[in-house]
Amino acid sequence: MSEIETSGGIVRNIPSVLIAGTHSGVGKTTVTLGLMAALCARGLNVQPFKVGPDFIDPSHHTAVCGRPSRNLDPFMMGEEGVRRSFCSALAGADVAVVEGVMGLYDGMDGTDVSSTAQVAKILDLPVLLVINVHGMSRSAAAVEKGFLEFDRGVRLAGTVLNRVGSERHLAMLKSCLDKPVFAALPREREMEMKSRHLGLVMGFEKEHDVAALAALLEKHAAIDEMLLLSAPPSPAREELADAEKSVRIGIAQDEAFCFYYYENLRELERRGAELVFFSPLENDLPDVDGLYIGGGYPELHAARLEASPARRQIKRASEDGMPIYGECGGLMYLGRAIEMETGTFRMVGALPGTTIMTKRLAALGYVQAEAVGQNPVAGLGKTLRGHEFHYSRFNCEKDARFAYRLCRGKGIKDGRDGLVEHNTLGGYLHAHFYSFSVDRFIESCRNYRRT
Repeated sequence: MSEIETSGGIVRNIPSVLIAGTHSGVGKTTVTLGLMAALCARGLNVQPFKVGPDFIDPSHHTAVCGRPSRNLDPFMMGEEGVRRSFCSALAGADVAVVEGVMGLYDGMDGTDVSSTAQVAKILDLPVLLVINVHGMSRSAAAVEKGFLEFDRGVRLAGTVLNRVGSERHLAMLKSCLDKPVFAALPREREMEMKSRHLGLVMGFEKEHDVAALAALLEKHAAIDEMLLLSAPPSPAREELADAEKSVRIGIAQDEAFCFYYYENLRELERRGAELVFFSPLENDLPDVDGLYIGGGYPELHAARLEASPARRQIKRASEDGMPIYGECGGLMYLGRAIEMETGTFRMVGALPGTTIMTKRLAALGYVQAEAVGQNPVAGLGKTLRGHEFHYSRFNCEKDARFAYRLCRGKGIKDGRDGLVEHNTLGGYLHAHFYSFSVDRFIESCRNYRRT
């Protein structure tokens, strides 16, 4: 790691690499986790990142690296937000590893927006392209050439070849590829990640064989050469100082509620919130001035959520006017019940509606919302950006009040989201707090505390 003094102040320059793929399922996550594990095994402090709105891959990064993985998404965060998050996370890190999303050039609505390529260009990161070479030799060179020439603004440093058949196969590949081969993983050693309907299982649910991941990359990757790659020095963006703690906000965090952008929690702290983590599955509602219930898998734990005392305690807090903000799984929990093939389970009942689980994907994609109704989170006219991804629908009453009108996305009903009752708001939108100020939520909690 180096620090250089310039007229703009201290700039930081550490080894950095972005792992991209030709398409989804090519092996990016296996390569990324293996590289992170190998670097950690060398005693390096690895700062992980994930391009896009995903919650699941970052949980695996965090489990391997022991440092919170941060999302980098220009649509949700803006380009400056991407730079701010990346640079501020580097404090104390020896190396940065970024995992891409889908194929290198796949962005929103067929554009460059929020693609791996856009993030690579914003941060000027060197890119290693993962190519599944099973069943091909010289054709891999055509793939490499196409990705290299499609956008010369992307700094393609080399390739990672996945599912290599033999030493002879590798020799043929190297003879026709233009860029350096930084790793060649044999197909019999590829580690597959178990998946469920919303993607991979969470990092805390899987005991990674970190030693095996590290050994895979140490044996088959040129890690010393990877450590020579870096982004150009950038002006230091120091972590913003936290405001004096003025409210206590409960954060639901357990197996049922585990989808949070790390920067969202930090924004609450920066604005003056003391975060109190608790499990609605196991704990009583703590002494707090507000609640943030993120997404996750409440349907997998519905019986335990129904039996937990926190369910009734949160209902009473909602009726008392406590500011409560729920996203996706939080919306499902704050409703009256969750209906599944295995039965119907009572939930908090703070919001007038019931969740119906569906076998098909109900919504997937980026969301842009405008606050059009009174609510404890976002002021009228404010724009919120985020993502939705769920296998359920929320049936609510005809006279239900909504906080958001969606410019893009599906939401709960007829292009509306953010169901409001008392001072409780729940919606399918996973909002990123870089897209709007959370001061209103902090102030709502502060006003509740005074009553």
